[in-house]
Amino acid sequence: QLVESGGGSVQPGESLKLSCTVSGSSISLYFMSWHRQTPGKERELVASSTVGGRINYADFVKGRFTISRDNVKNMVHLEMNSLKVEDTAVYYCNAEYWVAGTSRANYWGQGTQVTVSS
Repeated sequence: QLVESGGGSVQPGESLKLSCTVSGSSISLYFMSWHRQTPGKERELVASSTVGGRINYADFVKGRFTISRDNVKNMVHLEMNSLKVEDTAVYYCNAEYWVAGTSRANYWGQGTQVTVSS
């Protein structure tokens, strides 16, 4: 089970930190990622963290967002700085379990709303 928290309403330029608490499995075995979605648009990848620690970001958040994982607390965070109006979306946490190049399990949280407006 994945539960996101930390969403809210902020002004442009401000910061928010999202957290994803995972229960039932150790995130050390999972490819963890954050995605976001706005009405009428497809869900898009924001940031990801592999089991081996490799991190990737979508171009539109590079330099502003930071993904991190805490394998002890079984949590994944997304620190979002210099937020823009266009960052407004529902943000989702995802955990994917890969074995030999094949996705064996894929779990989503319920999402948390982030609203950036002046």
